[in-house]
Amino acid sequence: MTNTQLESFSERLHNRAKEIWKRNHTHPFVQAIGDGTLSESKFAYYLKQDYIYLIEYSKLFALGAIKANDMETMAKFAGILNETLHVEMNLHRNYCKEFGISSEELEKTEPTPITLAYTGYMLNAAHHGTLADIVACLLPCAWDYYEIGLLLKEQNGKALPTNRYAQWIESYSSPEFAESHIWLAKLLDELTEGLPEKEQNKLEKHFLMTSRYEYLFWDMVHNEHDWPL
Repeated sequence: MTNTQLESFSERLHNRAKEIWKRNHTHPFVQAIGDGTLSESKFAYYLKQDYIYLIEYSKLFALGAIKANDMETMAKFAGILNETLHVEMNLHRNYCKEFGISSEELEKTEPTPITLAYTGYMLNAAHHGTLADIVACLLPCAWDYYEIGLLLKEQNGKALPTNRYAQWIESYSSPEFAESHIWLAKLLDELTEGLPEKEQNKLEKHFLMTSRYEYLFWDMVHNEHDWPL
């Protein structure tokens, strides 16, 4: 970036979250997906909690369509909602079958405290906030997952054909998956143009908070933390 180029708001958020994302990328659970050493039981635990997460995450796209200011934005949110519900969640359902998780077991999965807190934070911000609040909450997951997919593919590319989790890595590192975070970042830049610093700080808080929740989610599935008996 030259001195004459100004940092966009999405770039500002990305830079502020770098240290958090670095911890996400180097988390033992994430790295074990990359090199294929993650136990199937831990991955199954992740799949069930991520399924619950995606159901709630999808609701933010629905709220985005409701709070959109024009038809084009409304249609885009509706399209991403459809993609999440019918493509990404199908990936999870197919994986669950491979790992012996029945549809009945999947649908009966209860959210852990971290899953509940993470999705609850986003939904609260979305219900009570603006479209920009919704996007600031949505963006870290979409963007960070793409970066994780790229990183794991780069680190373990030659070994992918024998990696049990190759499809997961390929899916999240794909150009198709990248489209969502690229569009969301651009939209957030447009929504924050001329926005007072106080409002920008609130959006930055959402971005950093959900980034931290991403780390807590990885840590939760790694340790298989659930409710105390």
